[in-house]
Amino acid sequence: MSDAGIAFVNTVFVPIGLMLIMFSMGLTLALRDFGAVLKEPKLVGAGFATHLLVLPLLGLGVGLLFRLPPELALGLFIISICPAGTTSNALTFVGRGNVALAVVLTALTSLVTVFTIPLLLSWAIPWFLSAGGGRVPELSVPGTMLQLVRITVLPIAAGMIVRRFWPGTAERLARWLRPVAFVVLIGVIGFSVAVSLGMVLANLTAVGPAIYALNLVAMGFGLLLGWAIGAQPRDAMTLSIETGVQNVTLALFLTLTVLGDLSLAVTQNIYGVVMILNASLLIRWWRGRIAAAAA
Repeated sequence: MSDAGIAFVNTVFVPIGLMLIMFSMGLTLALRDFGAVLKEPKLVGAGFATHLLVLPLLGLGVGLLFRLPPELALGLFIISICPAGTTSNALTFVGRGNVALAVVLTALTSLVTVFTIPLLLSWAIPWFLSAGGGRVPELSVPGTMLQLVRITVLPIAAGMIVRRFWPGTAERLARWLRPVAFVVLIGVIGFSVAVSLGMVLANLTAVGPAIYALNLVAMGFGLLLGWAIGAQPRDAMTLSIETGVQNVTLALFLTLTVLGDLSLAVTQNIYGVVMILNASLLIRWWRGRIAAAAA
């Protein structure tokens, strides 16, 4: 693909695709849904704290433990500071988890990380990359916040407005956009892999174990957290999926569009595949416990 084609995908297709995903989430939300914070404060608080505190530390720790090269370690860290995505909601639905909890956690983390992601990136980029002597991408914290507001908060708000005033239209659109969100995810990962195939293959052995470890530990932490707070099996599985299945489309937007560095996307491409595989295995393994609890 030509440089112009790659630039078009990075600056047009990826942002529009991400906005569609967030709009589809808004179509399923109403203000009353956030009442789950009051109804299930322990569950929502646990999932929320995990995203804001535990996941970034896990991403940082795994990169250091496996001694990843700076670009790969930063790419892994970017995944860990991103919110959950609509893919986690779909997987929770398939696994008969607590969909309402999943949607609220995804929405809350998507809103709050608008502010935490730029701040964490402003520290992480020079910390990871300056020692290697390579190019250090410039990042404007206010500018990045505005970009994230435009592609996450505003589409969610627009979807909620449609849901509030035209519920029938919102239901039809949500039905159509739900699979579109998954197609966009696969399309963005597929494009990124295609234009960086050499880098992906060259680094697969080096970064693969670290990626798998991060996803496994994240999902395992979600299950243990559910057990520690006495959650029902379906809630514990939901916390696990919400912890391990990140918004990879947003991560790729940050690396391809905001930072313009293809090398940072290598870990995210692989993580996108690993998280869906592991979540699917969790659903198959956990379904017996959910059925037994419901009996």
